[in-house]
Amino acid sequence: MKHLLPILAIGLLTLAGCANTAPYSGNVYSGNQATAAQNVTFGTISALRQVQIQADSRASGLLGSGGGAVIGGMLGNQVGGGTGRQLATVAGVIGGAVAGTKIEESANRMAAWEMEIRQDNGQNVVIVQKAEQNFQVGQRVRIIGSGNNVSVAPY
Repeated sequence: MKHLLPILAIGLLTLAGCANTAPYSGNVYSGNQATAAQNVTFGTISALRQVQIQADSRASGLLGSGGGAVIGGMLGNQVGGGTGRQLATVAGVIGGAVAGTKIEESANRMAAWEMEIRQDNGQNVVIVQKAEQNFQVGQRVRIIGSGNNVSVAPY
């Protein structure tokens, strides 16, 4: 059983990186969007910069910190004896939780474009979406949707 715990803990940390990144894509529609009419406006990209999106974890960070704490505690428990072992276990739990949280955060980060678009009506908008396609300054694009559900597609 003692050898099975590290495998389970590593599995939990692996699952911690399973964020749903589909909502940040310009190529993925939700079920509600697929059946609804979308507004379309046209414009030209006037500025473009690469950014990152920090996706939310489905487990709200619990898997990363919890899995890290388990692994850290197990490793700390292997050190020393008596009071020293207890202190090492506590330090391992705390250090593992911090490390697991950082690992989960970095696993849930993705490359994205921040696009400033001058619409044909003269207004400027900034839209951030997952970097799945190459865009260029001066490129004509379609802005699809409204409010919080907007994506950019080549024209």
